[in-house]
Amino acid sequence: MQISKRVQSIKPSLTLEIDAKAKALKQQGVDVINFGVGEPDFDTPTNIKEAAISAISSGFTKYCPVAGTPELKNAIINKLKRDNNLTYSHEEIIVSCGAKHSIYNVFQSIIDDGDEVIIPAPFWVSYTDMVILAGGKPVIIQTNDKTDFKVTSEEIEKILTSKTKAIIVNSPSNPTGATYTPDELKAIAKICVKHKVIIISDDIYEKLTYGNFKFTSIVEVCPEAKELTILVNGVSKAYSMTGWRIGYAAGPKNIISAMAKLQSQSTSNASSISIKASVEALNGTQDYVEYMRQEFEKRRNYIVERLNKIKGITCRKPEGAFYVFPNIKSLFGKAFKEKLINTDIEFADYLLDMAKIAVVPGSVFGLEGYIRLSYATSIENIKGGIDRLITIL
Repeated sequence: MQISKRVQSIKPSLTLEIDAKAKALKQQGVDVINFGVGEPDFDTPTNIKEAAISAISSGFTKYCPVAGTPELKNAIINKLKRDNNLTYSHEEIIVSCGAKHSIYNVFQSIIDDGDEVIIPAPFWVSYTDMVILAGGKPVIIQTNDKTDFKVTSEEIEKILTSKTKAIIVNSPSNPTGATYTPDELKAIAKICVKHKVIIISDDIYEKLTYGNFKFTSIVEVCPEAKELTILVNGVSKAYSMTGWRIGYAAGPKNIISAMAKLQSQSTSNASSISIKASVEALNGTQDYVEYMRQEFEKRRNYIVERLNKIKGITCRKPEGAFYVFPNIKSLFGKAFKEKLINTDIEFADYLLDMAKIAVVPGSVFGLEGYIRLSYATSIENIKGGIDRLITIL
């Protein structure tokens, strides 16, 4: 039976495929160290799990409003005010089945056939395919470690066309952990306001920043961009709730309303149990979030130091998220254990085959010559994985 051209035009998520392959090998008894995973290795905090148990016990197991319960919307509104100094109403908030779902709904709601969406590379793997599914055209701006994996407002303005509908800004970034300063965000926002380009701000790693860096919302630094900006966030990364599937968006009423209409004809409401748990996550104690952040910072410091001591590998220290994105181009054209390496995909395959280390090639994220390693795993695993890497180079 024929599959639609729409689905044929996209690729499966390779980060999820690599993670699944690593987990399958582990189930077979293979000692794999998985640096491919994109989720915290910590358990969901106890107070959040207890809120979910209470929801089940009290019978909060029925359909909810499509765009989210008033209680969770209030928690999101309070969070945006408390953490970002931003004011939103209920009509400007929607809750979906994960931040990924929120971004998908945004693209489906704003893109017409042929519309262009600017995406800085390296990018999270799903952005481009989501744009294609909506009938749009991804327009990629390349960056590299010399530019700190960031684009400038000048670069954005140069590639704007009459078809440019939106730009996506992800800070802290997956896959690089790179972050934009308030001044950089303000400059980008002002260009978008000038040309009436919609900003999709993916803030899912907001709580995971390190050193002296402090997260700033693009709307906070440029209030006039508010009517053009959709903020996307969720509870998955900050509260180790990846499986709970709760994301949310804040933005102009007409776009949020369109997203709710779309959602009413697709998934309807997010899980009622997860909604109650997310209320507790946002309203309850944030102590565990800070504990996780501190642990991630220790891991970041360790993995960056170890990688930069390996000949042929250079690794920028990221300001956020839980990924490093080292440059491996100096290894290309060389043979290791009689295996010639010419691409980052070949290098990733070599690591899995010879050292049982799972990493993600940079080309998956739109930038050849790098690999992504997640440090959302124990220091022991990081140490063991880097030790294995050294033995096969």
